[in-house]
Amino acid sequence: MPTYRDRAVVLRTYKLGEADRIISMLSRDHGKIRAVARGVRRTSSKFGGRLDPFNHVDLQLVVGRSLDVVSQVETITAYSRPLRLDYQLFTAAEVMVETADRLVPVEKEPDPVQYRLLAGGLRTLGHGTPDGRRPAETIMDSYLLRALSAAGYAPDLQDCVVCGRPGPHAGFSPSLGGVVCADCQPPATPHPRPETLAYLQALLVGDWPAVRDVPMVVIREAAGLVSAYVTWHLERGLRSLPLLEES
Repeated sequence: MPTYRDRAVVLRTYKLGEADRIISMLSRDHGKIRAVARGVRRTSSKFGGRLDPFNHVDLQLVVGRSLDVVSQVETITAYSRPLRLDYQLFTAAEVMVETADRLVPVEKEPDPVQYRLLAGGLRTLGHGTPDGRRPAETIMDSYLLRALSAAGYAPDLQDCVVCGRPGPHAGFSPSLGGVVCADCQPPATPHPRPETLAYLQALLVGDWPAVRDVPMVVIREAAGLVSAYVTWHLERGLRSLPLLEES
């Protein structure tokens, strides 16, 4: 049977039979993959915890008729270990892998940008940025904005999304896709702090130094806007997002 090798981030696992699992992964070269890991639920399994969600792995797969089969796995980074020790980090990681799963719906269709964004986001979530750790909301919201932008849902945080009038503008409309001027804003449009819009712009481009000393009130306001934006543009809410909001 033909085989292939790839690097991947584990998204989800599902029980299969008495000892197997189906592993859903986002890979570097083959997009989303669903494969069977034989005997992985046995204590004697050679794979151990390598195929836990969030882990970054190098693996070899055998091409199957309906599902491929995992034949070898090596851990690149076990992100599941640090993330499972902190509830906020864990729920933020859940939001990120669920978003990646939704944004890459087609199996075996390469999407290297989404793969790099997810792997980088989990690395930052688990180990922090070079100049220190950021709140889980900051890392997650940066990932969400960048992942949606890569999928074609980039918010406009500069000019009015309706008429194109140059900003800055006070209103932000998740349903319209970004900031809106006073003449174009729908009823009940949120008017976030100017600092919040600047913070969102920094998250969108990954400017970590610019968000180093942002107060929590700005982080929380931005998180609400990002949550509304993601929910609208993915057409249905993320199941894991309310868990983070409750923490």
